[in-house]
This record gives sequence, C-alpha cells and structure tokens, in this order.
Amino acid sequence: MGKLIGYVGTGNLEEVTLEDIKNLDVINIAFGCIRQGRAEWSHPESKAVLSRIKSLNPDIKILLSIGGWGAAGFSEAAMTEENRKRLAASAVKIIKEYDLDGIDIDWEYPCFRVAGIDGSENDRENFTLLMEALRRTLDKAEDKTYLLTIAAGGGGYFTACTEMNKVQKYLDYIQLMTYDLKGGFQTFTGHHTGLYANKRDLFPASTDKAVECFIQAGVPKEKLVIGAAFYSREWKNVPDIDHGLHQGAGTTGGYGPAYHILLEDYINKNGYVRYWDDEAKAPYLFNGETFISYDDKESLKRKAEYVTEKGLSGLMYWEYGCDKTYTLTGWMRKQLDLAEADRK
Repeated sequence: MGKLIGYVGTGNLEEVTLEDIKNLDVINIAFGCIRQGRAEWSHPESKAVLSRIKSLNPDIKILLSIGGWGAAGFSEAAMTEENRKRLAASAVKIIKEYDLDGIDIDWEYPCFRVAGIDGSENDRENFTLLMEALRRTLDKAEDKTYLLTIAAGGGGYFTACTEMNKVQKYLDYIQLMTYDLKGGFQTFTGHHTGLYANKRDLFPASTDKAVECFIQAGVPKEKLVIGAAFYSREWKNVPDIDHGLHQGAGTTGGYGPAYHILLEDYINKNGYVRYWDDEAKAPYLFNGETFISYDDKESLKRKAEYVTEKGLSGLMYWEYGCDKTYTLTGWMRKQLDLAEADRK
C-alpha cells in the first residue's frame, strides 16, 4: 500500500486531527536545523503532543526533517569525516530524546550557492558520505530500527549534483519535491506541481519527468515518493491568452494562497475561473490578469493513481498548515486506498 507522508510544521503539530493521525503513515516535522555543525531542534513543549499522536496511531512514524529552503550548514557538515560524525551523533541524540522514528534530510541545493547557502563542487561525493554516516550511526542505535529519508529536488539539477545510485542504498525512500517546478525563478507561467508536462510548455517540468530522472539515476522506483502541494504559485500581469497558461508574466511565480484560502476566496469566485489541463492533469486559476497554479482533489486523485500504476513508494505533501479545511489528507488516503483496490 502506498505511503502517505505529511510535512507538519513544529507549530502545527497540535492541529493534526484524529482522523489525519490515522490517515498518515509518516509525519515529517519541519524543521530542525544545523548550527555549528550540529543538528538542533529544541521543543520540549512538543513531547506531549508527540506522545498523544503515537498513542492514537501506534503504527505512525514521526521523523525530524532537518533543513528546508534557505537552511545552511550542510556543505560544511558533510565536508569531513569528523563533521559528518558530529552531525549524525547530534541528530540521533534528538530522535532518542523525543522518541522519534528517524531523520529526514532536506538539503535543497548540493553543489549550488543559492538562497544564502554555501556550496561546494565536493558536495556530490560528500552527500553520499553524509548519508552513509547517518545510516551507520542510526543502525548502531540498537533500541529500534530507525528510518533515514531525504527530500530531493524534482529535477535533473539534483541528480547531477548527487550520486543517487549510491545514496539510495542508505535510504528507506526518497521524497521528490515535485512542487515549485515553476515559480520563484521564472516569469513563464505554468504548473508548479503538474503530473505531466504539456507539449506547449517551453520549459517542461513535471512529476513524471522527475520520477524518470531519478530512475535513470539509479533509484529503484519502489523507493520513490512523489510530492503534492497544499499551497499555490501565482504570476501577475499575465496576458489574457489561453487563460494565462504558458505566458510571459510581469512577475516571477511567487507564493500564492494556501489551499483553504483558494477554496474560500478564489476557486470560481471573485473573477477567478478554474480551468483543467487534461494533458498535465493539473488545475489552474485565471482572472484575466493573475495566473495561479495549485493542486486540488482532482489532481491529487491522479497522483494517487500514478503512484499505484508506477509501483512507487507513496505520496507526500508540503504542508499540513496550508489546509485548514483538514480535508486533503483524508482525500489522499482514500484515493491511494482506492487505487490500490482497483489494481487488485
């Protein structure tokens, strides 16, 4: 059965509903960070809610995700054997203190110096060595079997700067960040989390392309998890041509409203019309001037079916706090279960 994994911000842990505690297979707590070469996440106030979640669903796994957008320290921590051991030991100390089930590493840009993060051409090999050190340290903690996972960029830039054929051996699964495929770096409108690419797209990127890219890089398909978005990307000053799809905009695709706000104020409201791109299996909104890309129940259903058809590990999303309707997690669980039943 396909896994369902949700990223939940530290401050949103108490919001996770009883239903969703039972719907989720894994919660990734966002985020721990690296300071002076050590993993840090100090939230003793969260111990009670973590204990409650485990009591309500003893099978759920809770991981600490370390990193995220703009999170520095990885390149330096991975650079030497001593540094790698220090980071691994500090990470294991945290998961033991909070009775967690493993570590998720979200090193967004190995080899690149962007978003205020340092990088090195040696990151490619050092990424592998860091995963090896983490796996070894986790395995030495014999009280239970711990998970080690990563969140990986959904494009060739990530596989080019890592040795995924080696890295995957140390990981339980790899979560593809198949969102932000278009957005903050581009003025060309499109689907930021589309399942497939549209042939009219000048800069094609999609979930399917990311999956094929990682398979080609040596990752077994049964270790791949695809990503969904509970938030949107929006472009402004968009020409009123083809409902704004695949057009040059006056802005890059900045962060748009969260799903619950889209539902309340945007989807077929206030001048915004919802359109469906059947080629990309993705919805979008346009009001004649602003283009918004997002995931909804229809696109999430298609992604769940894709997971089952391709024999992938599962489906994850960013992030729980962007759905105050508390409906999408249950919907995804239902669609994964239905897709699995149909396949049988």
